[in-house]
Amino acid sequence: MKASSILVLAAAAALVLVLAHEAEVSMAASAVTCKPTELNPCIGAITSGARPSPLCCTKMKQQSPCFCQYIKNPDYKKIVTSPNAKKVVTACGVSIPKC
Repeated sequence: MKASSILVLAAAAALVLVLAHEAEVSMAASAVTCKPTELNPCIGAITSGARPSPLCCTKMKQQSPCFCQYIKNPDYKKIVTSPNAKKVVTACGVSIPKC
């Protein structure tokens, strides 16, 4: 097989993987109900900077597809972007998206 054919096949395989991942993310995001009150177990950690509880981290991971929506809302922006919130998000292994 020619090198160019191998490159085309590799590019096609990579594209399939990317599209499959995006479809998976879209399905996961559509299954989430964006309710900031779901992050109530994190309020203590966000306000004090304390280590988040396992329940808080579970809720952060569940609500992470909603972060852009929260960031765009002035009433909820601090839930995700305050310095302590960033510590909680990082401690939970969640990333804040670029919105």
